[in-house]
Amino acid sequence: MRISSNFDSGNIDVIKADAADDIQLRIRKDNQSDFYQWFHFRLDTMPFVAHTLTIGDLKTSAYPDGWADYQAVASYDRDTWFRVDTSFDGSSLTIEHTPEHGQVYYAYFAPYSYERHLDLLASAQVEGLSHLEHLGETLDGRDMSLLVIGQPEAGKKAIWITARQHPGETMAEWLVEGLINRLLDQDDGVARRLLEKAVFYIVPNMNPDGSVRGHLRTNAAGVNLNREWATPSMENSPEVFLVMEKMAKTGVDMYLDVHGDEALPYNFVAGSEGNPGYSARIQSLEERFKQALINTTPEFQDEHGYPKDKPGEANMTVASNAVGQLYDCLAYTLEMPFKDNALLPDPLFGWSPARCKQLGEDVLVATMAVVETLR
Repeated sequence: MRISSNFDSGNIDVIKADAADDIQLRIRKDNQSDFYQWFHFRLDTMPFVAHTLTIGDLKTSAYPDGWADYQAVASYDRDTWFRVDTSFDGSSLTIEHTPEHGQVYYAYFAPYSYERHLDLLASAQVEGLSHLEHLGETLDGRDMSLLVIGQPEAGKKAIWITARQHPGETMAEWLVEGLINRLLDQDDGVARRLLEKAVFYIVPNMNPDGSVRGHLRTNAAGVNLNREWATPSMENSPEVFLVMEKMAKTGVDMYLDVHGDEALPYNFVAGSEGNPGYSARIQSLEERFKQALINTTPEFQDEHGYPKDKPGEANMTVASNAVGQLYDCLAYTLEMPFKDNALLPDPLFGWSPARCKQLGEDVLVATMAVVETLR
């Protein structure tokens, strides 16, 4: 029996693995940070033997409440990820699983590998509707890549979409993959209408260093990028600095920042009602987006979400607040669950990559509803 995490986005420490029914594990913290919650590892073992894997020391994890009613994901082929029996006692997470093959992977959510990220960018650029721009490099020397879809012309709106500021929130890039695929479909009426009126500036992975390192929430320096939008720097948060530098050149007419939430089992958005510049116009655009998405898919709702900020009390270091204020535009944080969508539960797969991608396609319908009203 062998447990390994020495691969892209791997994260686990082995405390004890002498017997299949008593495997003791612990999650490593993000580099130079106290955040930890993401895990991803491989088990090599005897198939058709019951295994008990316990991940301990979770009282001080990033979001302890997120473990309640959570089910880990597993895969034999690293393509199809299914849920396995999981329980939480307030301190330790216990996975009970009988593998059908000698090698099985476990993760907090279906991983989105760096290789798949590169494949997504490469495949998108050959479609003729888009091109890639190199914004600069991360602290570990990886590319900060921007995918531009559509032809910039006078009068067209600039729609910005960023994902995975928190690298462990892999559902964000799964959503963006679905969104990109639909946007590049020249036979899709929604995509064609949008590209007549707008240009999309998409950063599918804001935090490639943290993604490869197996971090939950921070970049290579242990910095939470979604708290850097007031004063980003090339020394600590080049990812944000470079994106804001490009935004200053293109302007922003609408912004979506895509995330995942550990605790809430719903898809929802968080707006900028706490911004000093929040107005009736922005509120109207927010409502238009939400209603269009509610009408498009039962996967989205607006009853459960984060408490709304009081007027003037928004955290201006957060991406959607900072961008919304700076460009006086609709700016939303879009959240998806690590668990399942409680409104449409799927016991086998839970909230999954396929559902993320479908929601990405549906988001374009809501985006069109907003773009049609922008002047």
